[in-house]
Amino acid sequence: MRTTRPLLNLLLALAVSGPLAAATPSITKFDFGLGPVAPDCAAVTPDTLYTPARGYGLLPSTGLVSSTAGDAALAKDPLRADALVSDHPFYFVIDMPEGNYDVTVLLGDPAGDADTTVKAETRRLMLESVKTFAGPRAVESRSFTVNVRTPVLPRGRKVMLKERELATFSWDNKLILEFNGKRPAVAGVDIRRNDAAQTVFIASDSTVTDQPGEPWCGWGQMLPRFFPAGVAIANHAESGLSLASFRGSGRLEKILTLIKHGDYVFIQFGHNDQKEKGEGVGAYTTYASSLRDYISAIREKGGEPVLVTSMYRRRFTGTLLYDTLGDYPAAVRLIAEEQHVPLIDLHAMSAKFLSALGPDLSKRAFVHFPAGTYPGQPKDMKDDTHFCAYGAYELARCVVEGIRSSVPALADRLAPDLTRYNPEMTAGPADFTIPPSAPLSEVRIPDGDGK
Repeated sequence: MRTTRPLLNLLLALAVSGPLAAATPSITKFDFGLGPVAPDCAAVTPDTLYTPARGYGLLPSTGLVSSTAGDAALAKDPLRADALVSDHPFYFVIDMPEGNYDVTVLLGDPAGDADTTVKAETRRLMLESVKTFAGPRAVESRSFTVNVRTPVLPRGRKVMLKERELATFSWDNKLILEFNGKRPAVAGVDIRRNDAAQTVFIASDSTVTDQPGEPWCGWGQMLPRFFPAGVAIANHAESGLSLASFRGSGRLEKILTLIKHGDYVFIQFGHNDQKEKGEGVGAYTTYASSLRDYISAIREKGGEPVLVTSMYRRRFTGTLLYDTLGDYPAAVRLIAEEQHVPLIDLHAMSAKFLSALGPDLSKRAFVHFPAGTYPGQPKDMKDDTHFCAYGAYELARCVVEGIRSSVPALADRLAPDLTRYNPEMTAGPADFTIPPSAPLSEVRIPDGDGK
């Protein structure tokens, strides 16, 4: 999809428009294509563009066409016998109030082969490269759970959002699906609220957040791919935040207003905390005390806290990786043991991953790109703190292994297709195939670049 300035303006308007408390729409099932419409569904054709009055629709895109298996097939199964197909990414939007939603998508082209990757909201990876082939099973069903949130807090207050967040799809009353891949094809979408879904909340910084644009990516954006329907990842991480500023902006309170018994809160801070100054500030003092406060508040609400150590920055002396995080990872390990909280040692696993890649190949895991690789990028990118999609995906795999070893109850909820992962034996960036999202705005460096 080639994003024009009018489309960019539309996307930004969608991200901030509408009331913060919306009613659940009467139509939540959609039949994509130009053929007859399946019962209880709304038609979505290439011309069904989103408008606030309609409450659902496509964003403008290039190359979107309708495909059909023929009149006989349409008569037999109108939902699966036609689809919208493109050679570019395309987006579908529906107004939805805050909550968790089970989304079932029918993927595939009834008249040809297709390869579809699905992302939701702000580039959250939900389904990875679903390949379908022309024939009797050209269209296949897949399901996942998406979290939708708004900044609303009790007593008329709101989470203090950063300016950059207003241009994302993470804090509105809309559910946005991105269909991407070599040849994305969609025959139908069914969206149903699921208040019983188990939620994994994430409290963290720019290394984890749902980064709005390529080439940056946080591991929290990749984590949904590793869970089936019934588990929602609610990534409240944001760039530049520490334990103190995350709480001060109302983000911890927001999680505490939503959490229910049996939900999890993953807590990973350190990169920005280590830059805070003042008398008595340090890993074993203010930082450790804040971690205890987080743990206590989450447990009081019936939630399950999980501590995650911060990953390494890319710093090498010769061929040896060295640590820049000081005492902060050790302080997390100490508090985890003291408070009897599960620990995911991403710090240790990321060291193995980056050391295995070495000083040169590890650049491919971070944001290292020559000038002109992305729109609005006049200079070379050399960011050794923030990860690109490949690096974020590998870190998410590390987190999944940490869940297996330290959070067994949640490990039972992992996607059934997952194999075991060894960070020292990564396949390497050459084999990474997650397609980049369409550029929606100019390149913008995340807050909290880390030194």
